[in-house]
Amino acid sequence: MPEQLPRALVKPRGFHAVYAPATRPGYSGVGMFARTAPDAVDIGLGDPRFDDEGRLLTARFGKLTIVNGYFPNGNGKARDLSRIPYKLEFYRALHTRLDRALRDGERVLVLGDLNTAHEDIDLARPSDNRKNSGFRPEERDELRRWLGSGWVDTFRHFTKEGGHYSWWAQRPGLRERNVGWRIDYVLASPGALPFVRSAAIHPKVQGSDHCPVSVDLDPLVVL
Repeated sequence: MPEQLPRALVKPRGFHAVYAPATRPGYSGVGMFARTAPDAVDIGLGDPRFDDEGRLLTARFGKLTIVNGYFPNGNGKARDLSRIPYKLEFYRALHTRLDRALRDGERVLVLGDLNTAHEDIDLARPSDNRKNSGFRPEERDELRRWLGSGWVDTFRHFTKEGGHYSWWAQRPGLRERNVGWRIDYVLASPGALPFVRSAAIHPKVQGSDHCPVSVDLDPLVVL
């Protein structure tokens, strides 16, 4: 919730701030800081199962739509994988919502913590994690379905080699040894991809068990 943030971060000077908070304080939620005010903002998916957890914020800037998502983790409270069905339902509901925009060639970026590593190259220890949420076959298949329908993993579009991760478990030494996962993405629709100049991961940025990921866009993307 915004009130849980330091006052200076709730409305940073020079930015427009928008939030999709969760009902449960501190559990989840997404936010967006933008130097230009969005033309329109839509909070949630219209389904309380997801919206009560603050999973989605959509903003439009001219012809560009930004879909800012915090995709669910499949682990339950006891790490029993009980949330995987919920996670897959979120993936599918959002995919369905964006299907028309994809078909119509609209410029859309879907970005955030997707909580899934796509291929072996996307985590340091694939063999040890095939039964764990985030790398289970059903989760990877759903992300693969997105990519197969036309969405483009912008980082992989520019960078083919491994060793690049965006999340590290909070155990001593793992981040220092780069034993991580790439679970944060910017997916581009075919209509948006021609405007993506580059994509990057920023592992030296501290402050979270995740690090930022980014894309550089042609300014004409909004026109």
